[in-house]
Amino acid sequence: MSEISVLDRRISVRKIDDNDYICITDIAKYKESSRTDDLIRNWLRNRNTLEFLGTWETLYNPNFNPVEFDGFRKEAGLNGFSLTPKQWIMKTNSVGLVSKSGRYGGTFAHKDIAFEFAAWISVKFKLYMIKEFQRLKEKENKRLNLEWNLKRNILKINYRLHTEAIKENLIPRELTKSQVKKKYANEADILNVALFGQTAQEFKVKNKYSIRDNANMAQLICLSNLESLNSILIKEGFSQVVRLKKLNAVAIDQMRKLIVDNGVKLLS
Repeated sequence: MSEISVLDRRISVRKIDDNDYICITDIAKYKESSRTDDLIRNWLRNRNTLEFLGTWETLYNPNFNPVEFDGFRKEAGLNGFSLTPKQWIMKTNSVGLVSKSGRYGGTFAHKDIAFEFAAWISVKFKLYMIKEFQRLKEKENKRLNLEWNLKRNILKINYRLHTEAIKENLIPRELTKSQVKKKYANEADILNVALFGQTAQEFKVKNKYSIRDNANMAQLICLSNLESLNSILIKEGFSQVVRLKKLNAVAIDQMRKLIVDNGVKLLS
């Protein structure tokens, strides 16, 4: 709920389904504060008002009931004809008018309709109301722009934090000279060191569970690829030191690609 001040009158404005609705009960108070309901009923029984409302509903409301509308239009202007906002809403399935009860209640109208009602009350009041409503929208737009910029900056920060976390935790590090020179007991640990930077035993001592049980989908795919590549390198006669360096380079390259692959994400 928002408010605008028009010629010393407080006019409530609220969002309904992303549209601005203005309280025409508040507008009616400008003319006569003690007879707002009577003023709105008199406006509704006017043939020009009904033509306007019917045309607006036809344009914007696919559920509008034209049969009931035609009935009201035929009676408009007759001495015995009377119409309340609730009757109009209930009979025609109107969305242009909304009747609210309670502390912040009253009859609210879509801004297009509210400006029409304001003109019926007072042309001067309508012109001032348009000016204040535009000021309200400019204020809202500034606030939304500030919120959008704040969200965008937060997203940027989160993105950087996320990418740094990926680099630090998922992409393998280039092995040190001492790691390359070190002799490993089996070929499985060659792959573990190339991808995870440590042997299965080293990982288990630190974490109390298996290194491969902790691997994500991208790491498991990379590990499978490294196994195939290592078997080829063994057949071609490369030493353990050379193979380890090659496997580590391939692991770094593949993980950079796998962690952003949508297909891999779906499998995870």
